[in-house]
Amino acid sequence: MNQHAVYILGGHQSDFARNIARENLSLFDLFADTVRQGLDRCRLDADEIKVGHVGNFVGDLFNGQAQLGGFFGHVDPKLAYLPASRHEAACASGSMALLAAMSDLESGRYDLACVVGIEMMRNVSGAQAADNLRPAAWADKEFQDAQYVWPCAFDNLISTYEQRHGIDINHLRAISEKNYKNARCNPNAQTRNWQFSANSFSNDDTANPPISGQIRRQDCGQITDGAAVVFLATEKRAKEYARARHLKLSDIPCIKGWGHINAPMLLQEKLRLSAGQDYIFPHIKKLFEQTLARAGMSHIDQISGMEVHDCFNITEYMVLDHTGLYKPGEAWRAIEEGHTSAGGKLPINMSGGLIGLGHPVGATGVRMALDAYKQVTFQAGDSQIGGAKNMMTFNLGGSATTCASLIIGR
Repeated sequence: MNQHAVYILGGHQSDFARNIARENLSLFDLFADTVRQGLDRCRLDADEIKVGHVGNFVGDLFNGQAQLGGFFGHVDPKLAYLPASRHEAACASGSMALLAAMSDLESGRYDLACVVGIEMMRNVSGAQAADNLRPAAWADKEFQDAQYVWPCAFDNLISTYEQRHGIDINHLRAISEKNYKNARCNPNAQTRNWQFSANSFSNDDTANPPISGQIRRQDCGQITDGAAVVFLATEKRAKEYARARHLKLSDIPCIKGWGHINAPMLLQEKLRLSAGQDYIFPHIKKLFEQTLARAGMSHIDQISGMEVHDCFNITEYMVLDHTGLYKPGEAWRAIEEGHTSAGGKLPINMSGGLIGLGHPVGATGVRMALDAYKQVTFQAGDSQIGGAKNMMTFNLGGSATTCASLIIGR
């Protein structure tokens, strides 16, 4: 474990079912409400916060708004001169904000950080939203003729699995069904009240319309308005926080391990680099190895559950395939044996994930960390994993270009 441990004091997540524009509210309103509720929930005063970090991908395009670190000063007068910055790495923006905050604390510059992830994306048409998300790929070099860039990109990933290992689409559909089912237990999930028919997870073009290639509607994560905040502290500050609340330091989760790795932006270059290898994305396998090693762990069996980036069901399948739970190409075994479902060996996305809970792009990495915190403090409600001790997150940006993971536990 890093000798400069970073602790998570808690946080707050907005209701991902909300449509902020329809409420006649703004990106700032969502930001301010989330931070204020997080402060209240953690019983922190604004003047205790020493630095702020914001994860956001496309506020510029969806909302015409950048420079989000400046929002802190309007949330509370005590934050008027807070040092703050915004971080962008496509869908991994929230994780980059977390890693930057961790560095601030580990360096000794500050002792308490506020990390916000936020996106407001339901204020434009679906076609415009798809265009706004295009820059997470190499915009003038790949998928230029695709109507929907990301369904096209991850359909390519399905084809790669078919070529290298074989894949059964029914296993992918099972991932979607699981995550929608999990979302029903999450009071913040965008799809918690959605209804499905017997054909919703089939090749029925009416109940499950095709989007791109083999990708259909229920295979996809959700365009979402949402925000999440967590408060990170140094060990010294966490001890003070615990003492003031009659807690033990061991009651407060810490970040035991972390990983951060990048690969070339072009999907085809990633696939070329892995040609002839067992793992389709060797850099993701390396990421899991470095994250476990930093936590003093050797195998995924030491993890109680995962919150992973299921922007499509094939993405969750790919992530599972790189964990080491089974040999490359055999992730289907975990699905068939129920290991990734509630009560299984490695429950994945008990929150509902991006498919069931929703995917406000810049918020996702922060939201994953918050859900991991809830699991190991037994505050996950009906989504709780029994005896959860160590939770792992995996967040990616682009076609697995920027990848990050955390291990959070007590």
